[in-house]
Amino acid sequence: MIRLPDIPTQWLVPAQAICETGASLFARGYVHGSTGNISVKLEMPGATVYLMTPTDACLGNLQAQRLALLDAKGQQLFGDPVSKAQRLHRAIYDADPSASAVIHTHSHHLVLLTLLGVWREDSILPFITPYQVMKVGRVPLIQYAVPGDEQVVVAVADVIKQAASKQESLRAVMCDRLGPQVWHQSLAQAQAVLEELAQTARLWIDGGRMIEPLSPAQIDALRQRFLSR
Repeated sequence: MIRLPDIPTQWLVPAQAICETGASLFARGYVHGSTGNISVKLEMPGATVYLMTPTDACLGNLQAQRLALLDAKGQQLFGDPVSKAQRLHRAIYDADPSASAVIHTHSHHLVLLTLLGVWREDSILPFITPYQVMKVGRVPLIQYAVPGDEQVVVAVADVIKQAASKQESLRAVMCDRLGPQVWHQSLAQAQAVLEELAQTARLWIDGGRMIEPLSPAQIDALRQRFLSR
């Protein structure tokens, strides 16, 4: 296999941000081994490119100069071989043009939730905390398929588009037995969504999945005050 050159220096700052995010997630147990992946969409005059973690890379030990750099069509230009999840990430960016960062992890409590049984397929968790409403929102379950399967790519894009048609902004989906895909306008915001979602799953499981949800009136008040969709 031909080794592609290091990514150009102009992309090292966002690449380093990916490395720092990966190291933080790894250190706190959101990912293990070589699981998980991170990408960002970068706009430049006349073109869009994507930076993404390589295949089988440990997020705790990424090298900025060896991240994969792809063009708008998914053709790799620089770095180590890109993760097989690149098609899914690009489908998320295409379905939600506001997204500029995508994070996938195998977070313990979220994967465990799918093994125990989610609340509902259209919403894996009930709304039990204010910040879950404000920062995360509804998270649909994506049915199990072999990692990298095209049917997951199609299913995720479809649920994002269906939500948009109802004036709803999704920020995450949960892939059955695998882990969440979260996205937002920046890496920091995507990481905040992931952390809040994982913490909510932990609360729900620790509470025996019997915690009383917020009432519709309480949820509506949060949505109105914080302009949550």
